[in-house]
Amino acid sequence: QISNSSSVSEFLLLAFEDKRELQLLHFALFLGIYLAALLGNGLILSAVACDHRLHTPMYFFLLNLALLDLCCISTTVPKAMANSLWDTRAISYEECSAQVFFFVFFFGSEYSLLTVMAYDRYVAICEPLHYGTILGSRACAQMAAAAWGSGFLNAVLHTANTFSLPLCRGNAVDQFFCEIPQILKLSCSDAYLREVWALLFSVSLGFGCFIFIVVSYVQIFRAVLRMPSEQGRHKAFFTCLPHIVMVSLFISTVIFAHLKPPSISSPSLDPMVAVLYTVVPPAVNPLIYSMRNRELK
Repeated sequence: QISNSSSVSEFLLLAFEDKRELQLLHFALFLGIYLAALLGNGLILSAVACDHRLHTPMYFFLLNLALLDLCCISTTVPKAMANSLWDTRAISYEECSAQVFFFVFFFGSEYSLLTVMAYDRYVAICEPLHYGTILGSRACAQMAAAAWGSGFLNAVLHTANTFSLPLCRGNAVDQFFCEIPQILKLSCSDAYLREVWALLFSVSLGFGCFIFIVVSYVQIFRAVLRMPSEQGRHKAFFTCLPHIVMVSLFISTVIFAHLKPPSISSPSLDPMVAVLYTVVPPAVNPLIYSMRNRELK
């Protein structure tokens, strides 16, 4: 007899600390990072929306990225902050499933969008004469919609799979937000194989995007190295630099979080790594993009 998943009415998230002072310190740190992300991404959104000189494909995708970053950090951080502030660990079953859905949705969409942005850089540098025709406003809208759509389908697949599993190992989630691998640990041993297939599908899709990004940049660097003027080479390289830094940060933290050996997994390390890929990128992306960008400044 397997207990039904709906018999779990709430989950208990990982508490960062037991001491009240440290809980308040966590609240203050998260609040600072959250406000920085809201301010940075909000400024990018308003700058791109209000300045007609920034109505180009590159900035249109950047606007989408800033929006996804805002949504992504708002899915996990406010609840963690509230729990630290009110000294509680509880999250309802419905809240937890919503958190899983929106996190997978925004996170997956962001990765797809980074792939689209790599294509944008490829066309700009390798096919500059055809840039306007290849990346017209309609094509850009379709590519952005495809990025959001792929994230949505991914989220529906994983949320439906994860929350249809029978949970028979308590309700304590070893993470500061509802994360699929942590919820799978609560499922009955043989029932989680369906979600493993869904994860394999996502990993293969993600790997395909990764290969596309790498191939795009190999072509870009070959084109940049063939440029006759040094100034042109510098300009082309620095146009791509923010995107390379962001993709590297995004992919390396996710790979480390989910493919690190179990021997170095610990209750204190896992949340720290999760902070790296859920909280840090949305806060630092605006900085990375605006540091060397005169138009945005």
